[in-house]
Amino acid sequence: MIDIHAHYDDDAFDCDRDELLTSLFAEKGVSAIINAGCNIETSLFSIKLAEKYPNVYAAVGFHPQEVLNFKEEDLNTIKSMLSHPKVVAVGEIGLDYHYGTEHKEEQKALFRKQLELAIEMDMPVVIHERDCVKDCLDIVFDYDVKGVFHAFSGSKETAKLLLDRGWYISFPGTVTFKNAKFPVENALFVPEDRILTETDAPYLTAHPFRGKRNDSSFMKYTLEKIAEIRGTDFEHIERITEENAKRLFGF
Repeated sequence: MIDIHAHYDDDAFDCDRDELLTSLFAEKGVSAIINAGCNIETSLFSIKLAEKYPNVYAAVGFHPQEVLNFKEEDLNTIKSMLSHPKVVAVGEIGLDYHYGTEHKEEQKALFRKQLELAIEMDMPVVIHERDCVKDCLDIVFDYDVKGVFHAFSGSKETAKLLLDRGWYISFPGTVTFKNAKFPVENALFVPEDRILTETDAPYLTAHPFRGKRNDSSFMKYTLEKIAEIRGTDFEHIERITEENAKRLFGF
């Protein structure tokens, strides 16, 4: 299982981070993890994790909710990180209007700068979109960039727009939730060569452990649910999602 999006820098893992990561690779069937940065500090932490663990990789970038902490010189810092051999993507980047739209123009400007950086460095991007689908698509469709919409919760119509332009769709534990209309529809709709899986750990834990701290071992419930929806088996979904992750991120 490859977890293409997690946050093991989160303080929820401070008590057992090393023990947990060791067990995930040695005992829990996890073959690789991409740890996603949200600012300079967490991006650097992601790189340190990737340097320590052979099967951990890093995505580096500025989350839209961090926009007020962004300084222009930070873009050069992110650029320098992208040259690290264990950094595989710019992310997570995007837009988030969930807590208000008073800083949406600043978010858009930062988003565009990071998309341009990804193109300059020939890197895929990991997109965060929350309550802003039109604005987000209006921006990403301005750029010839490859990547994934992580923890995708949009409609099948939105998924089709993304798929038509070569994007990947990533499913976290939300596809197992009882009220998960769009994720279930998309788990059936998205073609095999565009499906990715993730945890967004420590968040979005799959049923039946919803509400507990998430980690990459719980991804098996997501894979099982996707296999059930598509009428196939766990091993098939595990194989194709691993192949897709390696193709997109190049490891």
